[in-house]
Amino acid sequence: MTTSTMTGTTMRHTLSTPTDRTIRVERIFDATRDRVWRAYTEPALVAQWWGRGNTLVIEQMDVVRGGHWRYVEHTPDGETHGFEGRYREVTPQDRIVRTFEWDGMPGYTILETAEFTDLGDGRTRVVGTSLFFTPEERDGMLHSGMEGGMAQSYAALDGVLASLR
Repeated sequence: MTTSTMTGTTMRHTLSTPTDRTIRVERIFDATRDRVWRAYTEPALVAQWWGRGNTLVIEQMDVVRGGHWRYVEHTPDGETHGFEGRYREVTPQDRIVRTFEWDGMPGYTILETAEFTDLGDGRTRVVGTSLFFTPEERDGMLHSGMEGGMAQSYAALDGVLASLR
C-alpha cells in the first residue's frame, strides 16, 4: 500500500507498508538538514509542531542513547494524550532511533527510525520507519487516523522551518 498527500510543490509525504509490520513515510522539507535536525531535537521547536500544532508540553527530552522522552499533547477540546519512549540511537544530523508508546495503549511499543538526507539544494528528505510487534498493531495504527495527524504535524513543521531561516 502506498498513499501520497500533496500540500504544496515540495510539501509531500508518501506512506507505504513495505512489510506486514512496518509503516514507512518519506517527506521532503524545504529546509537544510541542520534546520530539520534542530526541529526534531530541540524541545522548544518540537513543542511547536509535533502534536499536530496543538499545545505540546515537553516533560522530558534527553536526546542521547538511552535518554528518555515524554510529550503531552493538549487538544483544543480539552483532551490530553501522553507519549513517551527511549532513544536507542542518536547519530547527529543523520539518524534517530527511539521507542514510542502512547499512554492510551500501554505495552504496545513501536520502534521508530528517522533518517535525514541532505539533498544538496537546501532541501532535506526525512524517511521515518515504524516497526510494530505484530501486523495487527500496524494495521490498527494505519486505521487510527495517524496519517492525517502526521500531515497536520508536518504542516506545522513547515512553518517552524520557515521561521528558522
